[in-house]
Amino acid sequence: MAWVTQTLSSSLGRKVIMSLTGLFLSSFLIVHMAGNLQLFKADGGRAFNEYTYFMTHNPVIMTVSYLLYTSILVHALMAFILTRHNQESRPVKYAYNKPEANSDWSSRNMGILGTILLLFIIIHMRTFWYEMHFGSVPMAEYDGKEYKNLYAVVQVAFGEWWYVLLYVLCMGALGYHLAHGFQSGFQTLGVRHKKYTPIIEFLGKFFFAIIIPVAFAAMPIYVFLQVHHII
Repeated sequence: MAWVTQTLSSSLGRKVIMSLTGLFLSSFLIVHMAGNLQLFKADGGRAFNEYTYFMTHNPVIMTVSYLLYTSILVHALMAFILTRHNQESRPVKYAYNKPEANSDWSSRNMGILGTILLLFIIIHMRTFWYEMHFGSVPMAEYDGKEYKNLYAVVQVAFGEWWYVLLYVLCMGALGYHLAHGFQSGFQTLGVRHKKYTPIIEFLGKFFFAIIIPVAFAAMPIYVFLQVHHII
């Protein structure tokens, strides 16, 4: 197991682990977005409740969920360690340091964006995951089968303007984080090819940085408008 110690103790190894966990979390976002799109169905929350039931009772999904939680923690830990290492290796900044000339805003602020997203994940999981597993969630019945009515929990949470605002702002942070992080992950893994790199960059800057955050941000706004009978 010496290779594990060597990997965790080297900057390159930590970057590889951070890239792998980051790309796994990016793939999870696609699945999570597709499932949460059920909120847009005008069926009183049935499709969404059936989706959440499947996600919490399928043994394969349940196993993958533990990998997801681990990836979040490892990704955040590796980011923290690498940031501290970089700060310690260069404690004094250059007098004429102009990072904006060599990098974009998102790449220079990945630590801040990541911290915002980590705090958001904690709040988000407390609101929904914790409530789903340990809270007093009302029940809903469809075709004689009972489901936890997580849709009702969503309505309560997204019925609050401040939570919707927080959610939307954090999706903006997610977009900036993915704009740099997605393509950077492939670059760290050595995936550089004149044919495939433009596709990766397009996916990072358009699909992951715009489409996914906008889709997620639209959900609380839509539910808020519904709860307050605006639409």
